[in-house]
Amino acid sequence: MMRTQKVRLYPNRHMKQVLDDLCDYRRYCWNKGLATWNDMYDLHTIERNSPRPGAYSVRNELVADKADWQYGLSARTLQLALADLGKAWQNFFDKSLPDWGKPRFKSKRAPRQGFKTDRAKIINGKLRLDRPRGVKAWYDIRISKQVDLAGILKVVSVYRENGQYWASLPFAVTVAAKPKTGENSAVDINVGHLNYTGGAINTLPNRLKKLYQRIKFYQKRLARKRVVNGKQATKSNNYQAMRAKLQRDYRKVTNIQHDIMQKFTTQLVTDYDKIVIEDLSVKKMQMAHVASKGLQRAMFGYFRQLLSYKCDWYDKVLILADKHYPSTQRCSKCGHIKSGNDKITLQGNATHKTKHHEYVCYNCGVTLERDKNAVVNLLALI
Repeated sequence: MMRTQKVRLYPNRHMKQVLDDLCDYRRYCWNKGLATWNDMYDLHTIERNSPRPGAYSVRNELVADKADWQYGLSARTLQLALADLGKAWQNFFDKSLPDWGKPRFKSKRAPRQGFKTDRAKIINGKLRLDRPRGVKAWYDIRISKQVDLAGILKVVSVYRENGQYWASLPFAVTVAAKPKTGENSAVDINVGHLNYTGGAINTLPNRLKKLYQRIKFYQKRLARKRVVNGKQATKSNNYQAMRAKLQRDYRKVTNIQHDIMQKFTTQLVTDYDKIVIEDLSVKKMQMAHVASKGLQRAMFGYFRQLLSYKCDWYDKVLILADKHYPSTQRCSKCGHIKSGNDKITLQGNATHKTKHHEYVCYNCGVTLERDKNAVVNLLALI
């Protein structure tokens, strides 16, 4: 199995310049490879005898045209950048992907810049990158915490964001299956909380609400500066300082949300053998503009991603309910399914004047809590 640990890097002045150069070199290789790919494809469409472009042929073109300054940087940066470019072109032919589209040129103004290497090592608790031939000044990079994973280190991703350096360390490890408990559970996903057989998990604690209020304040201030000063606003020190505060709070929000999801998914795979969740079309739900911001902050896709790979790790079963399964509209007592004007929406039911958390069955007359009723209906699929 592949397990990844994210750590912060603390390079010295020399290695900081090395990391910046590698980030720029990765962007240069991607953009030049994309331009070469487009030129080769245009030539292929005009002259049928010319070869169709591919990651291997484009890489050979760039290696043959290497400048002298490129030999002072890691050769693996170029190789891996073009390998990712080849994967991006393969994904272009699969329209089912959520971020489908043609590969684009990377901008130096992007907030995140990074590179990849498959020859990094962990030496004495520090990260050692591959040193190019002929380079003498080279140092190991101190990391923020002890790496608690043991295994074969694969392709390491290093990136710079907001003046800070981070690394994702993927290890190929052997994961032992968790013991069987004989228990089953279902998870009903909602905005602000997740309901399951054992209760509910609050995904919007008070500390998150305070951070969202600060984020809203910073966003308004930055927008006002751009309206008043135009393009010159982004060049001022005050604007950059406030933008750094905004990005800091966004990072805190992400850390809190990831911590909640990681702990909850680990609890699920530890306590239950079979877990049922809904297969939601989050993109389409956000297009309805009803609680779209809450849907974005609820991290449904991240929850499903975590639960999927943890079930694979620990030999547990994940069951996806069909998108059209009426877990919310079905009565768990008599099986009656609401339709038409009787359906429950995010605001409840305007025809019968019921609240959003109430499920009133007009067939058997029972009144249930909406979320608990959905959990029981999902559990019936096992």
